[in-house]
Amino acid sequence: MNVVRRILKTVVPEPIKRGLIRPVLRHVELSRATKTLREFYFGRQLRALKPTVLATGETHNFTYDLTSENLRYLAETIAVATGRSPAEIEGYIQEAIGDNELRTYFDTKMAAHEGQKSPKNVKSPFGRRLGWYAVARALKPQIVIETGVERGHGALLLCAALLRNAEDGFQGKYFGTDINPQAGWLLSGKYSAVGKILVGDSITSLREFPQAIDLFINDSDHSAEYEGREYEVIASKLSPKAIVLGDNAHVTDKLAIFSRKAGRSFVMFHERPEDHWYPGAGIGISYPPRERAQF
Repeated sequence: MNVVRRILKTVVPEPIKRGLIRPVLRHVELSRATKTLREFYFGRQLRALKPTVLATGETHNFTYDLTSENLRYLAETIAVATGRSPAEIEGYIQEAIGDNELRTYFDTKMAAHEGQKSPKNVKSPFGRRLGWYAVARALKPQIVIETGVERGHGALLLCAALLRNAEDGFQGKYFGTDINPQAGWLLSGKYSAVGKILVGDSITSLREFPQAIDLFINDSDHSAEYEGREYEVIASKLSPKAIVLGDNAHVTDKLAIFSRKAGRSFVMFHERPEDHWYPGAGIGISYPPRERAQF
């Protein structure tokens, strides 16, 4: 490119260079920059996109594992929010990953309903929701509410946690809210014994909900305005030990703002999928303030 520039500088008249040659060179340089950006920053995701979609048929709610480092960060983050040891939280995460009955149930329901099969090399189809499970196991909530159920990935996993809690002597109930009457079809069998879907607008369902909430997960309309309204509605319904999880915290700061206003603590976890084109979402965690270390 430098040789070409030197030749043009000495041979081609200036008006032609201004009107034709320089725009072409800028276009070539921009194309090279775009190619470099695509290859070095997005190459892995782009190369994985087509074969992943063709193999799984997934266009949303993607199936992937988290990297081992990311799982460690997840455990450490939840340990801070729950006041439990990282080792205990890691145990809950591995409990969910190793639940063969749950995985067989999930794969069977997905194949029967949508003809989709989870990749055989993926240990768990739940991604960051493993964090939801760990919070539910550590907190032992009596009432869990998730807004925005869709298929029911979160509903199924949270009910699996509640069933484990029941084995330990702690009873709990899951309520999912969704405007779609068909939402939550993954939730059936023994898992539906501790779970129920409330059909209707989430804000309305939350206003009418009569019990104190121990664990709340926002995963409904992902507009910042609607998310903020959900937090306003549940503020007076949270139990003293309540934890609030935001599935949209990688996009909006509404949960962080709510936490500060309510005098609660807030941390954020961002998932990192392993060998998948999707860059990952996050979990915002709002929890009661704990005694801070004195320095």
